[in-house]
Amino acid sequence: MNVVIVGGGITALAAAHRTVELARERGVDLSLRVVEARDRLGGTIATERADGFLVEAGPDSFLSEKPWALELCRRLRVESRLVRTDDRYRRVFVWFRGRLHPLPDGFQLLAPTRLAPFATSSLFSWRGKARMAFDLLLPRGGGALGADESLAAFVRRRLGQEALERVAQPLIAGIYTADPEDLSVAATMPRFVEVERRHRSVIIGLRRGLAQAAVPGTSGARWSLFVSFADGMQTLVTTLAERLPDSAVVLGQRVAGIQREGARWRVATADGVRFDADRVIVTAEAHAAARLLRYVDPGLATLLGDIEYAGTATVSLGFRRADIPHPLDAFGFVVPRSEGKALLAATFSSVKYPGRAPADHVLIRCFLGGALNPSVLGEDDASLVARTRRELGEALGVTAEPVLVRAARWPASMPQYSVGHLARVETIERRVASLPGLLLAGGAYRGVGIADCVRSGEAAADAALA
Repeated sequence: MNVVIVGGGITALAAAHRTVELARERGVDLSLRVVEARDRLGGTIATERADGFLVEAGPDSFLSEKPWALELCRRLRVESRLVRTDDRYRRVFVWFRGRLHPLPDGFQLLAPTRLAPFATSSLFSWRGKARMAFDLLLPRGGGALGADESLAAFVRRRLGQEALERVAQPLIAGIYTADPEDLSVAATMPRFVEVERRHRSVIIGLRRGLAQAAVPGTSGARWSLFVSFADGMQTLVTTLAERLPDSAVVLGQRVAGIQREGARWRVATADGVRFDADRVIVTAEAHAAARLLRYVDPGLATLLGDIEYAGTATVSLGFRRADIPHPLDAFGFVVPRSEGKALLAATFSSVKYPGRAPADHVLIRCFLGGALNPSVLGEDDASLVARTRRELGEALGVTAEPVLVRAARWPASMPQYSVGHLARVETIERRVASLPGLLLAGGAYRGVGIADCVRSGEAAADAALA
């Protein structure tokens, strides 16, 4: 069986590895090609070691409570190379009105679950606290049964405007780089929709869930909510690539078109290289997949093209610890849009994970851009770094020159799950099902995180060899 995988990110590598696993288990004679336009594998995952710092240009971790990436690590026998967060500092600040306020202990992403920390928080006004508490009395639902709504509408309806502006919007910007006014709550935060459906009150439902959970997450007490690799996320990319057959990976070849050839498929690159395939797994971003499939199924291509994307940039700065007056006693901070800053968030990388900075130094990773501030990505690297340093100075009081500076850009890299996204994806899946041998996978459809991409890629491989 000839299988061609378009793309070389984590979805493609997970799909390729699973394809090899299944072919070996089932005795399938497999010819595999992973065709990537760049000269490296990994997509947005890129780790660099420099001057004792370990810098992640893209994702720095994955969620352990979503089991797929952790299970893959176990099958690859690299679980021993994982590291957990330093949960002594497991809290987040919110930059509001010129200073950093701790998010109240017990806040479950959108809503409070503990009374005392919430009541004494400096982040919310008494009016805002009273409005959030009103969730305890509100009835279920805000619209037609089963109808989707924006995350902003959901939070505003259940918890009020302050909860949206000071918590939900900045946290969601840090996860999805998205505008909550457009983001589908069903596609991005289905847990909260289910909590409202089952318990009426979001606060009551979250408290009951905490009381019933003997151990948080699904991965067991060994791992924190977020986990990474001691040597960076590139470890996962390198390990997956090493497990593929020789000559399976084809770098520097941009796929220009996909077409049907009878019962088979032909994948052609811009340089004129052709690959014939029984199965094609397209893991490219939805906008790229739309271009590749426009002559195969114009309707499918239109649906794929309707999935919008946002770009982002990361600026990593290394400092001497003595040059930062702030105690850095958290994983980082998020910035509400109302503050008018370019920063979306900052992660104190060397606090969150061990081995990210040399002794007596710290590494801070900052995020800019997203759907709410795309224009900032038009600035050159020097301007991005200068703006980041200025705003970081306002937040943390640091004025010293950094000893390390790295900037990375990821244009049109983060899919935006707008209202109605799940219905669109279901339609896409029905159309793809009518094209035997063609499969789609990636973060554009049912989850944007590393674990979600692993699940998507492996599911595509399962279907390819079914």
